[in-house]
Amino acid sequence: MDAERLVTNSEVVESPVIFFDGVCNLCNSAVNFVIDRDTDRQFLFASLQSDFAHDKLARYEVNPSLLQSILLLKNGHLYHKSDAALEVASLLGGPWRLLSVFKIVPKFIRDFFYDWIAKNRYRWFGRQETCRVPTPDLKERFLDSY
Repeated sequence: MDAERLVTNSEVVESPVIFFDGVCNLCNSAVNFVIDRDTDRQFLFASLQSDFAHDKLARYEVNPSLLQSILLLKNGHLYHKSDAALEVASLLGGPWRLLSVFKIVPKFIRDFFYDWIAKNRYRWFGRQETCRVPTPDLKERFLDSY
């Protein structure tokens, strides 16, 4: 994987990119969960606080500093909130793909619960003072480290 090419190409990021709150303990745990199950190493990651996220998401008229959500950018489509979480689960494959059954639940209901958790995530799970620093073997998968 040529991560530098992915960063500099302004039109397409070929691998799915998960944007997450880099100071949120829940979000970092979710990223670790995905990394541990992403045996194909298909996902790339960028914290919402990164320059990469600000540059990339501006093209979608999204201000990362206003978000309380993970986002998934896949094939030029930006998924938000529960849609992003369910799409990530389906891309992980295996038993995680079964979570896509929740797509039958109307989005406004799924997102209601998503927003409730997101609103309380710092109180329930805490936060860090700085964004995570990836280990050397994971550094190529974190786009904000370039």
